[in-house]
Amino acid sequence: MIASLLVGVVKLLAGPSVRWAGCAPERRQRIYFANHTSHLDAIVLWSSLPSDVRARTRPVAARDYWTKDRLRLYLSKEVFNAVLIERQKVSAENNPLEALLKALDEDSSLIIFPEGTRGAGEEIQPFKSGLYHLARKRPAVELVPVHIDNMNRILPKGEVLAVPLLSCITFGAPLRLADDEAKPAFLERARTALAGLKLA
Repeated sequence: MIASLLVGVVKLLAGPSVRWAGCAPERRQRIYFANHTSHLDAIVLWSSLPSDVRARTRPVAARDYWTKDRLRLYLSKEVFNAVLIERQKVSAENNPLEALLKALDEDSSLIIFPEGTRGAGEEIQPFKSGLYHLARKRPAVELVPVHIDNMNRILPKGEVLAVPLLSCITFGAPLRLADDEAKPAFLERARTALAGLKLA
């Protein structure tokens, strides 16, 4: 019930139009990777999925942000079923990749932001290596680029109050890691595919 209410609020606030430009909204296991310009990105992308797909899709989120207060902790755990990862104290014993692989092995789909941090919305930043490692370790999982347009204006970085505007979510064609494809080449190919979905 809370999830349905939240989806309704997001649609009123961000008015996302959803375009499936390179794939269809199916229940198959996927990693949706998107550009990141706002704290609302994960919520808007998650809300734009059909309910049956949404039910098995888990946003990947920073533990330090989503555990700051009771509301965020409740939403992350009870509503989004988010995979919370460390970004401050990463080590061999505390590798965020392990939590993502575990979620994939439980047949969840994931929403990730390969830039690693929010940008200004003007240009997609270089990708961190996580997407490559997931693609290499779980090659059967589809990698779907998702471009989120205009969220940097609805809730810009550094702001706490959202401004109701229209946004657009564009799902592109799935990618896979090619045989013997080097990490830099793959990450740049994935970034280019994502950037290519931006509305003119």
